[in-house]
Amino acid sequence: QVQLVESGGGLVQAGGSLRLSCAGSGSIFRNYVMGWYRQAPEKQRELVAFITSGGITSYSDSVKGRFTISRDNAKNTVYLQMNSLKPEDTAVYYCNFKYTALGRNYWGQGTQVTVSS
Repeated sequence: QVQLVESGGGLVQAGGSLRLSCAGSGSIFRNYVMGWYRQAPEKQRELVAFITSGGITSYSDSVKGRFTISRDNAKNTVYLQMNSLKPEDTAVYYCNFKYTALGRNYWGQGTQVTVSS
């Protein structure tokens, strides 16, 4: 059974940093695209960043230059380093592992990030 477990969320002041981790188990994920999404209250879930199996990264405009996504295939883990956090970054953050060709799409349970002003 595939499971994604996130960690690293919490409360931080504006300008601070947090590092999210998401560890997968139950399969081998080196060929998956790994990503982070977030959902703020009363808003739709949005893509924050993703990283391909080859290490190509992409970011939403709102986090570009502040957040960095990385992965460790040996640990089946994806990370999101978040710097210069802003109150508008407050949301539940979800990790996602996707392998479209095989129809595989897995989600973590979500971790709360709260940035105080």
